Amino acid sequence: GVFIQLVQANSPAALGGLRFGDQVLQINGQNCAGWSLDKAHKALKVAAETRIELIVRDRPFQRTVTMHKDSSGHVGFIFKSGNITSLVKDGSAARNGLLTSHYICEINGQNVIGLKDAQIKDILITSPTAMTITIMPKFIYEHMVKRMSSGLLRSAMDHSVPEV
Repeated sequence: GVFIQLVQANSPAALGGLRFGDQVLQINGQNCAGWSLDKAHKALKVAAETRIELIVRDRPFQRTVTMHKDSSGHVGFIFKSGNITSLVKDGSAARNGLLTSHYICEINGQNVIGLKDAQIKDILITSPTAMTITIMPKFIYEHMVKRMSSGLLRSAMDHSVPEV
């Protein structure tokens, strides 16, 4: 399938609500199952500049977990380069179904893909006691970003804080 891999801040895609990991099912009425990324790009390039109609499945490979910080401000997981590597036994993360070998995609709705670990940690520290983390299996995430530079993910991805 065709999946959204990059959403730039303030772009029509961002303003339309597209997010990393969304699956594109149709572009302007054409089913795109089995299409290559190049074919999808071509269909978008030849589309009218003022209106492109997409049918999208909302992030089929991602799941969102709600957790609560403990008295020391932790939820109970360790990550490296955005990938969850271990869980604290009986911590909120483990109790609520967070999984290892999954990448952190969003924290409280804010995209963190491509951010450095220190930036992700800062977002976690400043998050409220109850927080949501959206994750994606490592093998799917790595397949989606393998041809993209980390600099592009860091600089071009929409990391804005969503309005509530």
